[in-house]
Amino acid sequence: MAYLLIAVTMLHLITLAMLFIATMEKSWWMWDSTETSDLWYNCRFENSTGTWLCATTKETEWLQAVQVLIVISVVFSSVSFLVFLGQLFTMSKGGLFYFTGLCQVFAGLTAFSAALIYTLHNKEILPDSESPTSGNFGYCLILAWVCVPLLLCSGVMYIHLRKKE
Repeated sequence: MAYLLIAVTMLHLITLAMLFIATMEKSWWMWDSTETSDLWYNCRFENSTGTWLCATTKETEWLQAVQVLIVISVVFSSVSFLVFLGQLFTMSKGGLFYFTGLCQVFAGLTAFSAALIYTLHNKEILPDSESPTSGNFGYCLILAWVCVPLLLCSGVMYIHLRKKE
């Protein structure tokens, strides 16, 4: 039981860290090593100064949907972890972690929706200055896609996990 509890907790923390990275980093779309776009900024590397110059991303309906869904996913997963810790120390023997599991499943579904929208509508989301066909998806979108099955699996594991003394 202790090993399962440690494994589920570590899976939750790793997935939460991956969600934070996918939300905050600047590599959802990359044209080359000197220009990237994410949910919040379009950045270009300036060779003469050696710094990144960033401007806010043009707001579109699809981009706002992705932003909201990925932030909601982070919130659901964070709330799920805090509720799990509370339930772990206050719940009676034999109790199930239903609320924690449901929060994780909702986090997985919202991360899935965000990644799917960005994948299917990247031509409408990306800035007009560059052609979306000349670039490729960045590691943050891939992290978001990797988080989806991990969140769903951990949610199912929480739902079936029973507290023992």
